[in-house]
Amino acid sequence: MESSCESCKLRNYAERKPGSLISKLWRWHTKWCPGWKAYQEELAKCGEESEGF
Repeated sequence: MESSCESCKLRNYAERKPGSLISKLWRWHTKWCPGWKAYQEELAKCGEESEGF
């Protein structure tokens, strides 16, 4: 299952403008969002696989 976090418009905006209100809301959102936590675990798993030549 592909996470929608990869193509999220809010996330992209927050990354482009880190000092904005949207960015602050995004960081707050990531503290409790189960989808974001799953996305981070998915990224970590992919990173482990690519490191284990």
